[in-house]
Amino acid sequence: MVARDARFGTSDARAAIRARALAAGFDAVGFARPQSAAAAGERLRQFLAEGRHGEMAWMEDRADWRADPTALWPEAKSVIVCALNYGAPEATTDPGRGVIATYARGRDYHELLKGKLKFVADAITGPLGGDVKVFTDTAPVLEKPLAAAAGLGWQGKHTNLVSRTFGSWLLLGEIFTTLDLEPDAQESDACGTCSRCLEVCPTAAFPAPYQLDARRCISYLTIEYDGHIADEFRAPIGNRIFGCDDCLAVCPWNKYAHTAHEAKLHPRAETTSPSLAELAALDDATFRKRFAGTSIKRTGRDRFVRNVLIAIGNSADAALVPAARVRLTDSSPLVRAMAVWALGRLDPAAYAAERARRVATESDEGVRAEWNRAA
Repeated sequence: MVARDARFGTSDARAAIRARALAAGFDAVGFARPQSAAAAGERLRQFLAEGRHGEMAWMEDRADWRADPTALWPEAKSVIVCALNYGAPEATTDPGRGVIATYARGRDYHELLKGKLKFVADAITGPLGGDVKVFTDTAPVLEKPLAAAAGLGWQGKHTNLVSRTFGSWLLLGEIFTTLDLEPDAQESDACGTCSRCLEVCPTAAFPAPYQLDARRCISYLTIEYDGHIADEFRAPIGNRIFGCDDCLAVCPWNKYAHTAHEAKLHPRAETTSPSLAELAALDDATFRKRFAGTSIKRTGRDRFVRNVLIAIGNSADAALVPAARVRLTDSSPLVRAMAVWALGRLDPAAYAAERARRVATESDEGVRAEWNRAA
């Protein structure tokens, strides 16, 4: 139980909550009404109807709750949106090394945010006497529209939140409460005529400004998608092995961004420009050990090494041929298929020789397709 603070016995509940959130380490906090995301709910329904969520069935499972926070918890009168700055990216240009999305280079932010949110929530359930529910992005909540409604920024043309103070680098969490708190003024859209985020996308994942087709997004393909990644996306993926920061990093508002002050979000050595050869050699146990406590672990070894082999295939580095070749006999069809593809890109002669020995005994259709691609 968190000790009560006399400040939270005052009538200014908003000021007390804001002070508590800042004391917890959040960089920004705002207040909104649950119903303020109604328009975003309609956009979500259209997004799902067009199938742009790909295989993320969890988005459909509780679509009604996502589209209407009042359905999630009818008694809630206010939403407190808390944001944590996670700094700016530093991508490697070395094709022999992988690029991991900035948010995933430190500790898994889900538990970090949840602990901070509970610290803030204790002040509401105690001195202020309100009921609360705490959410991170693992819950069916439209975080970005609520953050925009709470005055923390606006959803840019890439659909992500943009802040005048922190650029594109904010992690979000929400506290729903029965307290009736005055909402903040909504931030106006300041993208103007800029379209850098749309133009920089390697896979053309934006069919129009403010629209995303997740099925073409590198973050979706390398993290959420558990199948054989289509050939058209492999070369554009480059050396991105977990997520993609391109549309975020190019935003001009990042000139105001700050380095993250939360030490637990700072990049770990094992997530900063890691060697592709080392990563390709990971088995399940070494994968779990290397990425313990990070968001990367959630994706699982097979999907991750699949991504690594795509990066190896894009490297144009013949020194990585042995790293691809050894994975031809991997137990995972996902891994075997991309090992075949990588070998074919780096050493066509070795590919042809291996194909003669292996294609007849391959049981997985996706892997066979890779062996037969250049036959």
